[in-house]
Amino acid sequence: MKEQSYRKEERVTSSSRYKAIYQQGVWRSSKNFTSVIYENTQGIKRLGITVSKKAGNAVRRNRIKRLLREFFRLNKDLFPAGCDVILIAKKNIPPLTYRETCEELTRLFERKAKA
Repeated sequence: MKEQSYRKEERVTSSSRYKAIYQQGVWRSSKNFTSVIYENTQGIKRLGITVSKKAGNAVRRNRIKRLLREFFRLNKDLFPAGCDVILIAKKNIPPLTYRETCEELTRLFERKAKA
């Protein structure tokens, strides 16, 4: 059975790691999200999420983060192995359903895989 959890080891937590990923990672964008992908030394898939205050109030920002974490938890096979991925929500992002979020991020990661 595929593991569908989001463990602490699968999170990018340090600000120095975020800075390194931003500076050296590969950037890809879709309509509402930007992804930055950079290899890590742990050999596991890790997720970092950035949602600025320009995306809306706290309720909207937290909803976006919940949607992104759930997408990662259920679709780990789309994420590159042994890489840190930061997902950034763009400003003025409209309220999205989980289905819309999944479709957009799936296209983003499939396009990345082909590039």
